[in-house]
Amino acid sequence: MDYVLIAFIAFILSVIFSIGGVGSAIAIVPTMTWLGISLMVAKPTGLFINTLSMLSATLKNLREKKLDHRFGLPILIAATVSAPIGAYTGKFVPKRYVLGVFIAFLLYSGTMMIFFKPRPRGKDGNHIVEGSMIGALAGFLGGLLGVGGGGIISPTLIMLGYEPKKVATTTALVVFFSSLSGFLTYWGMGTLDWKLLGVVSVSAIAGGWLGTHLMHFKMSSDAVKKVIGVILYLMMIRMIAGIL
Repeated sequence: MDYVLIAFIAFILSVIFSIGGVGSAIAIVPTMTWLGISLMVAKPTGLFINTLSMLSATLKNLREKKLDHRFGLPILIAATVSAPIGAYTGKFVPKRYVLGVFIAFLLYSGTMMIFFKPRPRGKDGNHIVEGSMIGALAGFLGGLLGVGGGGIISPTLIMLGYEPKKVATTTALVVFFSSLSGFLTYWGMGTLDWKLLGVVSVSAIAGGWLGTHLMHFKMSSDAVKKVIGVILYLMMIRMIAGIL
């Protein structure tokens, strides 16, 4: 196992995906499986990377006073509760089915990132109900796939008309807690590689901080969403080719 290569990939992907507040596990988990790491080790490692990178991003958001914690609380609670259920369920689901769900997950997230244009948020709708439903689904799938759920939360909130940078900061907070919850479940099941976790930890923290800094001060949310969407599409194609 090339730990230096994995650490470098974790840093680059943490920078890119923390710009959108998504959490880089959505890209890191399949990348690690391509490098020969088993899926049951890759998933908790991805959640661990998410936990550290999104903690770094959230602390940066708090420092810049960019985080609306009241808006994110219903999503956070639902996602944190449902993530361990998804993680435990993954223990009993055959790998090919998990990969199939992962491909659908990448297709949805990539399509929303590239093609969907935010519309102004109307006065209708209850963000507590919406947030709880989105959080529950995202947490379950995030735990099942080892990705934290940001790829569902972020595009769905944008689809509902919420401002993209507000969505990014909220998603980073939620993904931190849901990823931590899922990671602890995998820890309880004994599927961790501690050496691998140690190697990627510094990369994840540094990447999360840098990506969040770029989001706030250097880059357009629109451009970043499209870049992330293209990456997700490329990964989906690579996964389909690997199955075929």
